[in-house]
Amino acid sequence: MTIFRTLTLASALTLATTPVLAQEGGDTASGKRFSVVGGVTLMEPHSDPATGLDIDGGPAPTLSATWHVTDNWGVELWGAADKFNHRVRGPEGKIGTIEQQPIALSGQYHFGEADNTFRPFVGLGVYESNISNEDIAGGGDHIGLTTPRGAIGTVGVDLNITPTWFARADARYLRARSDARVGSTGETVASDLKLDPWTVGVGIGARF
Repeated sequence: MTIFRTLTLASALTLATTPVLAQEGGDTASGKRFSVVGGVTLMEPHSDPATGLDIDGGPAPTLSATWHVTDNWGVELWGAADKFNHRVRGPEGKIGTIEQQPIALSGQYHFGEADNTFRPFVGLGVYESNISNEDIAGGGDHIGLTTPRGAIGTVGVDLNITPTWFARADARYLRARSDARVGSTGETVASDLKLDPWTVGVGIGARF
């Protein structure tokens, strides 16, 4: 519901700024080669990363910067400005927490003309996530997770407010595996954990 409310507000802002766009005359989004977006993202890991385990999702602020090679093609660097916090649960309930901070590099294609009110886009790239502050019960031993690395897919839409400012909603799927290891010995106690989170985010951006 939050995403829908945000898009509704952004649509209202677009209608409200239509006269302003007309007055700006020659200003256009076309030809602007850099954009930045700040927002908030909800990350939800795979509901069943291993038999008997569940990892809850959570929100975090995110940032992205894109170099627009052309009006349609771009290269985006996206990542979390803070850590996502996840609660780990087993059959008996909560068994610990982990934090992660992903970063990704993707190629993107933006559909339509640069000045269109709505501009859908898709992206494909690679990511890795820094797993930290693991606090998982393991019979007295510290259990750590290896760094997941893999593919990321993105779909989203930009809502142009002015030639410079726009609102964004996006969804991403991050696919990778991680191993759980005992910190003192390095012994693997669980392999190929399916973290595979998806994210849903909203934000405000500017292009230059």
